[in-house]
Amino acid sequence: MNDILNDGVYRLRAPEPEDLEVLYTMENDTTLWFVSYNVAPYSRYQLKKYISESVHDIYSDHQIRFMIERISDGLVLGCIDLTELDSIHCRAQVGVVVLSEYRKNGVAMAALQILCRYVDSFLHLHQLYGFVPMDNADSLNLFINSGFEKTSILKEWLLRGKTYVDVCVVQKFF
Repeated sequence: MNDILNDGVYRLRAPEPEDLEVLYTMENDTTLWFVSYNVAPYSRYQLKKYISESVHDIYSDHQIRFMIERISDGLVLGCIDLTELDSIHCRAQVGVVVLSEYRKNGVAMAALQILCRYVDSFLHLHQLYGFVPMDNADSLNLFINSGFEKTSILKEWLLRGKTYVDVCVVQKFF
């Protein structure tokens, strides 16, 4: 396979202006805010500006967002992000969101595997890590089945409503 950012079924690509409504839907889904640290909605204007002004360079932005696209029809199914790039210690945090209607179909697993291949063979990072709420079995299984290991538990790490939630730290070493 020549293109490191696809597996023949799904492709990871930079955000385009046409992705505005998908990004708007994901960024303003309040059920995801407690894991994304959002505290207010994003406007379409802010997201348009993000798309047009992002240089899409992980080393200057310290983060990079990829849209998850189905190759057969170009449909955007979600996004996967690398954030908190630490170029000294060669690590980054990973987060993935698949639109609700496409969940439980292997999309997140495929995107995570493509991203890991990119991180290992192109960015040459030493590790990826993520924070997964302990009560999110689907997410924990996604990371474990993608070669990540549970390395620690952060007690009462995230506030969901009025309840603190424990978080599992998952790591993948290259």
